[in-house]
Amino acid sequence: MIRLTRIYTKTGDKGETSLGDGARVAKNALRVEAFGTVDEANAAIGLARLSTRGKLDQMLARIQNDLFDLGADLCVPETTKTTRSRLRIAEVQVTRLEREIDAMNADLKPLTSFVLPGGSPASAHLHLARAVVRRAERLMVELSQHESVGDAALRYVNRLSDHLFVASRYANAKGARDVLWKPGANR
Repeated sequence: MIRLTRIYTKTGDKGETSLGDGARVAKNALRVEAFGTVDEANAAIGLARLSTRGKLDQMLARIQNDLFDLGADLCVPETTKTTRSRLRIAEVQVTRLEREIDAMNADLKPLTSFVLPGGSPASAHLHLARAVVRRAERLMVELSQHESVGDAALRYVNRLSDHLFVASRYANAKGARDVLWKPGANR
């Protein structure tokens, strides 16, 4: 378990931070950008949860916990020494997202156009969270081109953006309140 007794340490005052394995890196290092953006996505989901209830809220609560797992995964570079001893995203977490996507999507009508963010506060916030997750994914992919990133972590973040899209429609009265794009409507 984590035990925090001091919130400020002053160790980052010169623009560096520690990774989970103790290595010191610049606060704008790609790895830090990736797990920082995951944290931002978690905050956006927290905002969405202010407007959700029931099963959708329970799914989002699990996702928020998963995002801390993902942050823990990303904050320790994968090496032979650290891979087994550290918390990593597991394939079962990806599979759970897929099951939840399928269950929500079964209640939705097929789309006839792209969906614009809006319709309800929960939906708009979920779209914002989805956009942040997409940014986290882009950073993780870039990081994976230079350093090792777990395959399950990459699959999880990719599936999560799909989950948040379907959840945004589900939050819009199962798609009834979706705001659809009308191409060229304002010409």
